[in-house]
Amino acid sequence: MNVLAPYDGSALAETAVKRAAEFDTGSEVIVVTVIPEDRRFALERGWVEEHETYDPAAIEDRFAQTVAEIAPAATFRAEYPEFSTPTIATVHDEIARTIRMVAHEIAASVVFVGSDNAGRVSTPVTSVGNPISKDPDYDVHIVRHT
Repeated sequence: MNVLAPYDGSALAETAVKRAAEFDTGSEVIVVTVIPEDRRFALERGWVEEHETYDPAAIEDRFAQTVAEIAPAATFRAEYPEFSTPTIATVHDEIARTIRMVAHEIAASVVFVGSDNAGRVSTPVTSVGNPISKDPDYDVHIVRHT
């Protein structure tokens, strides 16, 4: 039984990682960060400041260090999505697709998602939680409070 927790640097994602580690019952906890090559996305997420150069490898290093501090036994993994259909898919679509791909690859039985939007009746365009929570192959724990 593997447990997956996507991490994007947000407070809710950090809480989801902590809860995944607490949930751990001898299973492997894998924390995945999806890092698109989209500087605008990085700015929106607060990964970089306007005057900074966007360096995805530096984001990976920073997140790996943070995850090691909050869940030392967890395995950190960074993914760099390749846009298969750039005219149709959004960055958020590709992030959700990548997280689902990792969940299937590691045979996750539970995915912990930090989102204040996932699972609500009206889903914002920016939520990756909704597509992840629709997959019937694993349970989903949605963390809405830090």
